[in-house]
Formats: sequence, structure tokens, C-alpha cells
Amino acid sequence: MTALLVSHRLHALRGAALRAEAQRAGGEALEIIVLPADVAARLPDEECRRVDIAFFSGDVYPEYSRQFFSAVRKAPRLQWLHVFNAGIDHPIYNEMLERGVRLTTSSGSTAEPIAQTAIAGMLWLARNFRHWMAAQRRHAWEPLRGAQAQRDLSGQTALIVGLGHIGAEIARLARALRMKVSGIRRSGPQTDDRVDALYRPGQLDELLPHCDWLIVACPLTPETRGLINAERLALLPRGAHLVNIARGEIVDEPALIEALRGGHLAGAYLDVFQKEPLPADSPLWDMANVLVTPHNSSSAAGNDERVFDMFIDNLERWRRGEALRNEVKLRP
Repeated sequence: MTALLVSHRLHALRGAALRAEAQRAGGEALEIIVLPADVAARLPDEECRRVDIAFFSGDVYPEYSRQFFSAVRKAPRLQWLHVFNAGIDHPIYNEMLERGVRLTTSSGSTAEPIAQTAIAGMLWLARNFRHWMAAQRRHAWEPLRGAQAQRDLSGQTALIVGLGHIGAEIARLARALRMKVSGIRRSGPQTDDRVDALYRPGQLDELLPHCDWLIVACPLTPETRGLINAERLALLPRGAHLVNIARGEIVDEPALIEALRGGHLAGAYLDVFQKEPLPADSPLWDMANVLVTPHNSSSAAGNDERVFDMFIDNLERWRRGEALRNEVKLRP
């Protein structure tokens, strides 16, 4: 019998579906082990020792995360961990991989809402919504005319750093706006690339002077930490914009603030920050040319369904001994 660890909320909502899927797929029965509903409680050691698979669903984070990972650390039989998120920069994931636990993510499940939010942030900046919103608060009729009119977004160049599921979806939407889209990815061209031109990471510096919008969509790794530093921000043309929906640590935040204050950058949409929650005294909160969202660009009612479908698909693959989708390998 295979034992699956899930949250009490997931069990209440999906327990019957999990059992039905296990029965439909055949093979050995599925035992469901449920985390306690009390966040201060811990799963008994004897139950931890029976766990073969663990599903870190979105309802676990952040309130029950400590409880969940305490259980998987005490699960010597654990063979596979599936997580609701796409980013795996937290040390616990490398710890699992080093133990020999297979790790799969839900990469792609939130690509559409994140990309839509990134494009919305871009439009807010490009169409100068901050002007109209400020006028609305004053009950003032202040149309933009003449020299105040916004530059056409069509024909502007967007450089997307990272062309995973999210970056590719941003590229698709940006091209629908008739922008020129370039992308940076470590791997070579793919059949479904949605960019006008593809480059390697080593070409970043030569591309920055020619882009109007720098969109950060890459994972946080030792290579990308601090990637967008003061020197690279200075390479952007004056009046460029930055969008970051990846990880705050990829961008040098003090350097970004200075570039915005000095007018070198015209604006930024930021969903992620070096320290989260963003401290109340951060100047980013009050900058008129900055749109701040609380690491929430992925928010969408359909996310849980997409993650669950990914897990079920991988559960079937795991039981058949097939390759798992979105499996992460231990970095050398």
C-alpha cells in the first residue's frame, strides 16, 4: 500500500477524488495520511514513517509549512514530493533532493495569471494610468494631450530574461500587443518559441541598451542572484521600464531605487522584493512611477485545480514507472 501525505484541507476537499483516482488507476491501494488541523500539532512519528509520497499543496503555505516539512523530514520512506509552487530556491528542496527524494513542481500552473498581471503592470505604466487615477481621486477632469500623450506600445522592445512557462506566456501576450519580443534562455531554440529573437545569458549586456522593457521571469539560482545590478540598470536606455515577477533577489533593489529616483528608469512594476513583506519604510511604496503588488501576481481561482490535475497526472505516471512532469534534478 502506498501512503500519501496531504493537508487536512486538501483531504476534506479532494480525499474522495484521490481515492477514486487510485481505484481507477488500479495497482496497490492508496492510504491517505492527513496533517493535523491544529497548526501547533505534529504528525505522530509512526505515521511519518509510513509516508511514501507527499503533496505540498497551496493551502499548506505559509501557515502549515513548518508542520508539513517537519513531517517529511521524519519520513524515511519518502520517495517523491510534489509541490504547488514553481520556484525551488528554498533550502528544504535541495535537502530533499540530497536525500534521494524525487521532487516535482507545478511549474506552468500559474503561468497565465502571472503573465496577465505582468502585462497589466506594463499597461498601467505605458498608458500612464497613475495620472488618471490621481485625477480621479481629486474629481478632476484632466485628459492627456499633446506632449503628455503616451508613447505607442506597439513597436517597443521587450527583453524577457527567462523563457519558462511564465516568460513564454508573457512573450505571447506582448507580441499580441505588437511589441518586438526578445528572450534569454540557457537552452537553445524550441519548436514553440514565442519570441522574435532568442539569445543566451552571456548576451544580456549587449541587449540591454536596445530594450524598452526589461522583464525578469527567470528562477533564482546562484547565477541569477544579483543579475540585474547597478551596472546593468545603467546599460538600459534612459526612459526604460523594469518588470519583476520572478524573485526580488535577482534585482539589486537599492540600485533600482536610485535608477528610479534619478529618472534613468521611467518606472517599474514589482511583485517581488529582496525582503518580504516589503518593509513599510521602503521608498518603493511611495514612488509615483512604481506599481507594487505583494508577491501575489499568481492569484487566480483556478490555480488549485491546475495544481491538483498536475499532481494526479504525475501520480499516474509514478505508479506506472514513467517519467514525471516537471521533475527537478539535483544540481552538481
